[in-house]
Amino acid sequence: MPPIPVPAVSRRIAVIGGGAIGGLVAALVQLTGHDVTLCLRTPLDRLTLETDGEIIDARVRFAVAPESAEPVDWVFLATKAQDTAGASGWLRRLCHPGTVVAVLQNGIDHVGRVAPHTPGGTDILPAVIYASVECTAPGQVRHYAGNEIHVPDGPLAARLAELLATGRLKVVPVPDFTTTTWHKLLTNLAANPLTALLQQRMGIFADPDMESLARSILGEAATVARAEGADIHDSDIDRVLEMYAMVPPDGGSSMLYDRLAGRPMEHEHITGAVVRAGERHGLPTPLNGMLLTLLRTVDREIRAGKHTTGQLTGT
Repeated sequence: MPPIPVPAVSRRIAVIGGGAIGGLVAALVQLTGHDVTLCLRTPLDRLTLETDGEIIDARVRFAVAPESAEPVDWVFLATKAQDTAGASGWLRRLCHPGTVVAVLQNGIDHVGRVAPHTPGGTDILPAVIYASVECTAPGQVRHYAGNEIHVPDGPLAARLAELLATGRLKVVPVPDFTTTTWHKLLTNLAANPLTALLQQRMGIFADPDMESLARSILGEAATVARAEGADIHDSDIDRVLEMYAMVPPDGGSSMLYDRLAGRPMEHEHITGAVVRAGERHGLPTPLNGMLLTLLRTVDREIRAGKHTTGQLTGT
């Protein structure tokens, strides 16, 4: 591995969440020369990232007890949205006036979800990360595609861009973050539920009937997004489907990986967000509503301990 560059000012960074996104961010941020601590529930001996044919042995610290944590300059919150409350102990120990929390979660209400769990004086930066990654084993992350973090344009975006200037994560400031969050929601909205329910990978979207179903799911959500004030068009649906086609057939989705591992899924913050927004505006969402009902049924089985992890069927 080449020497790690030394940034003009080394910052103390904490990444909360040792899943695929948390592992990716921790591994890539430490390559910029900052002091990175990965906050976990279960201890790890090492963190490795497989990306572009390269294996990176990440030089990060590991922490498993919030009470041992010290305040840091930046926090990257990379837990699942439904686990935000569970990160409260970490946030209250890591944050102090001037700390910035970049929220790398799915959903459409990042600040409202995280603010109750941070002390006063903490800045919260909602963020959307475009990356296809998978935890293949504890502490082992495989990166398939994508390296962009989209954030609302402004001073915090400029600070994040400076923080990551020498690294492999690209910061993209955007003027309309409402539209950005709905764009990201659309990328997850068909892939996550369908791969999870079928327990198959992204290759399923090569089937014309599956692509047509995905288009209908996304079209239903696009109508809701416009009612929410997002600038979403049919061309955005086309781009999502084109993106699905570009993902390697053996790529998956976070919801699929959670189901296969027997973990609770993130459906309430993806499919559920569309259904609830549709209800606010009196708009019907029959396809997304059906998916939500099915996902809730599967999730109840997982939480009750009745789900058996299994192998993927097909590609």
